[in-house]
Amino acid sequence: MSFLFYHHLLILFFFVLVHVAACAGGGSWSLLLPSVGISAMHMRLLPNDHVVMFDRTDFGRSNISLPNGQFRPNSTDCSAHSVEYDVGSNTIRPLMVLTDVMCSSGSLYPDGTLVQIGGWNGGYRVVRILKPCDNCDWQETPNGLSQQRWYATNHILLDGQQIIIGGRRAFSYEFYPKKSATEGVTRFLFLIQTNDAIIENNLYPFVFLNSDGNLFVFANNRAILFNYAKNQVVKTYPTMPGGHPRSYPSSGSTVLLPLRLKQRLVNAYEVLVCGGAPKDAYVNANNRIFDGALDTCGQIKISNKNPQWVMETMPIGRVMGDMLLLPNDHVLIINGASAGTAGWEFVRNPAISPVIYKPDNQIRSRFEVQNPSTKPRLYHSTAVLLRDGWVLVGGSNLHSRRVTVTFTVTNPVDLKSVFVTMVAPSFKTHAFSMNQRLLVLDTANSAKAIGNSTYQVGAIAPPSGNIAPA
Repeated sequence: MSFLFYHHLLILFFFVLVHVAACAGGGSWSLLLPSVGISAMHMRLLPNDHVVMFDRTDFGRSNISLPNGQFRPNSTDCSAHSVEYDVGSNTIRPLMVLTDVMCSSGSLYPDGTLVQIGGWNGGYRVVRILKPCDNCDWQETPNGLSQQRWYATNHILLDGQQIIIGGRRAFSYEFYPKKSATEGVTRFLFLIQTNDAIIENNLYPFVFLNSDGNLFVFANNRAILFNYAKNQVVKTYPTMPGGHPRSYPSSGSTVLLPLRLKQRLVNAYEVLVCGGAPKDAYVNANNRIFDGALDTCGQIKISNKNPQWVMETMPIGRVMGDMLLLPNDHVLIINGASAGTAGWEFVRNPAISPVIYKPDNQIRSRFEVQNPSTKPRLYHSTAVLLRDGWVLVGGSNLHSRRVTVTFTVTNPVDLKSVFVTMVAPSFKTHAFSMNQRLLVLDTANSAKAIGNSTYQVGAIAPPSGNIAPA
């Protein structure tokens, strides 16, 4: 790879000076460690170039011990269920997470502190804090939430506060940190309207902050633009063609496509939703019938006066795939399976070949299949973008108590052009990268060569926190 990087962190964002990648069926895989000791059900890049990973705590011992002979409270378990991976040194540090984090969510404070909420059993209403330092460990507040949150979504807001939306049988939203001791939850009618009483296909709703401060919220097969301050629906979007659910457990994935800034204005906000499982897939999988995963993507310009879904077909049907924004403004679609649905033992036919989606290409020529991995990444797999442009891939526990290894993937590049992107790292779990965002900054044709393979470029900062949340 031939990247030049500014490793200067501005709040949560990192700046990348990147050359456009041009590859045909490319992508390479590299094994980092034989085992990280746990299955990375959840992953999050921290500002210190460490990646925190964690898995459920109620499945017995992991494959990595807690330091200094420690045991988990009220337990004979001396193993860790959370670790911190140091990207620079390629080393693992075990962490002590006390309550069950299974199927939880999280986001970063503006100062880089990870706020992680909810989970299973005793973790339902827990708020966990992890600061980005070499010796920090989890700090937990047992009743930090007003309502139980399991399969909820977090999103950072303009002022740095987080909104926490949904969760299993939690048709509401709340904020963290709370602005007063009496602040509670707000009923969210849209989650009631999109709920399937049997399958609950509106978990981990897809949420993006729009330029006007409102939230794009997608659940099941529908979407709205939502004013959370007034608890009002601003706009209702058409049902996604086909009518199939895309959020968990159908587990399609989504990104807000790169935002291009020019003279402090932003191009249209476009959301891309890809893959998932047909509407009967969950019931059929319970009966050992594994439906083919959806091979369609829908793209919608959410700020248009009359927004409509534009549908495309992927080369590979995919459920539980992970979609990541790459520094060259392409989208990586990776992990998952081509049949079944999310859940234990509910998928077949691993989708081991990543796909690159190039949004600037003509329709029907946007997808490019990459070199396959030899390691299936199925239920509870994850992928996050690192600061050097590599993608860290981990997790997968199709069977209970399965511990797996970690890989990376990247693409070769050429020197056709230079531009500056600003990337907000995501909190990754269950096929959804929360708070993921990529801006292509306005450089006003300022890029110039100042030496051998060295360039200088001036970029104009985003105009507001709605475009680049703190």
